Amino acid sequence: MHKLLLPLLIWLTIAAHPASSETNKAGQFDYYVLALSWSPNWCVRTGHARRSPQCVQNSGHGWILHGLWPQYHRGYPAFCRTAKKPPSRGMTADMADIMGTSGLAWHQWKKHGVCTGLNAADYYTLSRRAYAKVNRPPVFRKLTRTVKLPASVVEEAFLMANPDMEPDGVTVTCKAAQIQEVRICLSRSLNPVPCGQDVVRDCKKKDALFAPLQ
Repeated sequence: MHKLLLPLLIWLTIAAHPASSETNKAGQFDYYVLALSWSPNWCVRTGHARRSPQCVQNSGHGWILHGLWPQYHRGYPAFCRTAKKPPSRGMTADMADIMGTSGLAWHQWKKHGVCTGLNAADYYTLSRRAYAKVNRPPVFRKLTRTVKLPASVVEEAFLMANPDMEPDGVTVTCKAAQIQEVRICLSRSLNPVPCGQDVVRDCKKKDALFAPLQ
């Protein structure tokens, strides 16, 4: 009995930790996840309480770049060791126009950028390119009040605005009854690709809250 149980426990341990330290190496990953966060919802949920500059009145922030994340087909690397220099304050400040704050830009480098194998300047340049490749549906910027909608409507709007994308390459997440993010899977050359099973976990809510621009 024990001879059979031990190999099973070892297999379960390995399966439960796909992003182990052995694979958590800079530059070794399969594809990217581009995460776009709807800024007004984040501000209602968290940002206003933090007095984030991202949430000031008339900021105009809609779909901001939460991050460009290296991803394995199962799991993802994070906080990889790197010999690359950290970004300067000027670099992170320059990303605030699409990321909301320089602090978010710094955090994304520290957690995800270090795993790309790129230096900080190239990581931010690639992030900006990925953000620019995605057409963000303008309909959401036209809202004048908070509405309730199915999360699937948000995904469909992105698919219509980006005909080269497929449903299995786009997923929508919710948090605290709100639409949180749209996550788009891209190849290392930034072309649309299917997401791994651990990424494709769409929000099923039919009455998710969606706030208008600040």
